Amino acid sequence: MAGRKGAGSGATPATVALAAAGIGFVLREYHHDPRAGSYGLEAAEALGVDPARVYKTLLADVDGRLVVGVVPVTGQLDLKALARVAGGRKAQMADPAAAERATGYVVGGISPIGQKRSHLTVVDAGALDHDTVLVSGGRRGLDLELAPADLVAVTGATTAPIGRS
Repeated sequence: MAGRKGAGSGATPATVALAAAGIGFVLREYHHDPRAGSYGLEAAEALGVDPARVYKTLLADVDGRLVVGVVPVTGQLDLKALARVAGGRKAQMADPAAAERATGYVVGGISPIGQKRSHLTVVDAGALDHDTVLVSGGRRGLDLELAPADLVAVTGATTAPIGRS
């Protein structure tokens, strides 16, 4: 995946960060239905992609600091596992408004890439089992397909088993 493919509707902080880092990615756009129950499962279906390759970006409050967890849309974030990896004792889902302020993105379009502020990021280790994964591109209806190693590199992430079915 050399370069940027499928560019159509403008840059986001995530695409700018990837381009600046020289990381190849593919833009995957789809029509977002505001009534969709799950943004990630909606993306997988609309793009015709195995949902196991589509990852959601969640923010948790771990002992008073925000931590980013990136897990498959087919499962959930294991808050206890995330707290352990982050060196904390307790984690809870972050307030959506706080997540939006800290990342510069809106819920349902939060990308792990190009966030307004840098946060400890943990990508579920299962991502490494795939040639490519999809994550939000920074707005609803836009995903980025890239190699998991590139996702880890550009976010400075740690990988660990933080997802559960």
